[in-house]
Amino acid sequence: MTYLELVNKVMRRLRESEVDTVQGTGNSNSYARLIGDFVNEAKSQVEVAWDWSALRSTLTLTTTADVFNYELNGSQNNFKVLHVLNDTSNIDMKYQTGYWFDQAFLMADPERGIPAFYNFNGVSADRDTQVDIYPIPDGVYDIRFNVTQRNLELTEDAETVVLPTRPIILLATAMAIEERGEDGGQQSMNAYAAAQSALADEIAMDAARHPEDTIWYSVWNNSKHSQ
Repeated sequence: MTYLELVNKVMRRLRESEVDTVQGTGNSNSYARLIGDFVNEAKSQVEVAWDWSALRSTLTLTTTADVFNYELNGSQNNFKVLHVLNDTSNIDMKYQTGYWFDQAFLMADPERGIPAFYNFNGVSADRDTQVDIYPIPDGVYDIRFNVTQRNLELTEDAETVVLPTRPIILLATAMAIEERGEDGGQQSMNAYAAAQSALADEIAMDAARHPEDTIWYSVWNNSKHSQ
């Protein structure tokens, strides 16, 4: 579903006229832009509520002997790690804290060998995350980061959303009802509850693809749930 279609679905639920573009001028488009903001906020909240199949991807880096710091190209400092593998050596890599890495590199002769640990250490000039590897690689290794990555904010009418759209529409509608303040809060509470129910349904369906993942987080009441 496109950005424009999402906005118009929310507009219809609010008994507002549909628009031809989200970014046009005039009073109707001014309100459409506000609804567009709600759609983007709702999309962001739905994205972080669960490790969606549609957002899963792989980031890779290839080591060089005696180099321990790398740029994780394409990460844009906008991801959540699910699993890290040293594919060359067929081992799971483990996260270690910055303090742990500091202690390792304070040794007179830091260990060199097969990379087994990682830690994120800042971002590059182009906003990609930098990662430290330890032991310091003694050769070429392929390191794979299985991640979920949030999509960029929607700005163009024809941009599409890969996530389930019903929770986004219902949550954006709830935000708009709350912003209007027309009902003393009762209608918006019902709207948020409908959005929460829709989100739970979509997560349950997506979770069936990944039965090992059983925890999701409610973005509206900060509670934790198990499937």
